[in-house]
Amino acid sequence: MGGLAAVVSGSVVPLKGVTFAERLGWSSTNVVVILHVDDAGMHHASNRGVKESLENGVATSFAIMMPCPWVPEIARYVKDHPGVDAGLHLTLTAEWEFYRWGPLAGRSAVPGLTDPEGCLWRNVAQVVAKATPDEVERELRAQLARAEALGLDITHLDSHMGTLFAKADFFERFVRIGVEKRLPILAIGGHMTYARVENGEATEALKPWVPKIWNAGLPVLDDLHTGSYGWPPAEKTARLTALLRELKPGVTEILFHASVPTDDFPRVTGSSESRHADTKALTAPEVRQVIAERGIILTTWRELMARRSKAAPM
Repeated sequence: MGGLAAVVSGSVVPLKGVTFAERLGWSSTNVVVILHVDDAGMHHASNRGVKESLENGVATSFAIMMPCPWVPEIARYVKDHPGVDAGLHLTLTAEWEFYRWGPLAGRSAVPGLTDPEGCLWRNVAQVVAKATPDEVERELRAQLARAEALGLDITHLDSHMGTLFAKADFFERFVRIGVEKRLPILAIGGHMTYARVENGEATEALKPWVPKIWNAGLPVLDDLHTGSYGWPPAEKTARLTALLRELKPGVTEILFHASVPTDDFPRVTGSSESRHADTKALTAPEVRQVIAERGIILTTWRELMARRSKAAPM
């Protein structure tokens, strides 16, 4: 805690007009993108989407939900593909009707995170209302411990359903663990063109953390786009190409939930068609073409951390 306390006690003002891409060594005109797939490990269909999007598409990164049933399969994939950009999608909710999971720390250790069925709560509001910061941290550490026990080379940490961004003291525990483990966390602090629109309240509330996270030695993004989940499936490829054409310079992460549905996957989630459309968009030739035409630089959290280790403090 001492190291984090020293970081957060300082008062640092970021330089206006300088992107985090520039701080990481790219030019002021470079458009740098992480095409990221969430929910790995949730289901076999999710793992299939990750593999397809990485191997036959333009996805560069993904994150694993450690409490979920299909983690061993994606863990094997990570170990068989050294250098892949695999993070943890830190999970404090179990949102589906019948396909659910519980806390890895155990119900008795985190009662405030556990619903009457013994599973994690279904939505973020319930977690905020019921869980304590200590319980949140206990469960996050249990999820990291499972990743370590599986021998995974984890490159970053983010948050399923944005739960860790919903309350300041939850976010503080998230930062604490990232700094301690030297693992990049999802933090946005640049021009935030899409983040302000899509997640404006959380973005503004957490803005004071941005220079502190950077000066603790972790990278920060310029922007985050989370809206693809709501795109109509038939429009996803066109929407993605349009988005890539209009991105501003800086480092932007674009989130997807790519899956290749199995027969049972529509019974798990009503978003099966949408998730399949994510895979189709990430593997579409026209998406690859616009990336080449614009000279977009695709990157990973692994590269961001390597560049941050050579960058100056703010």
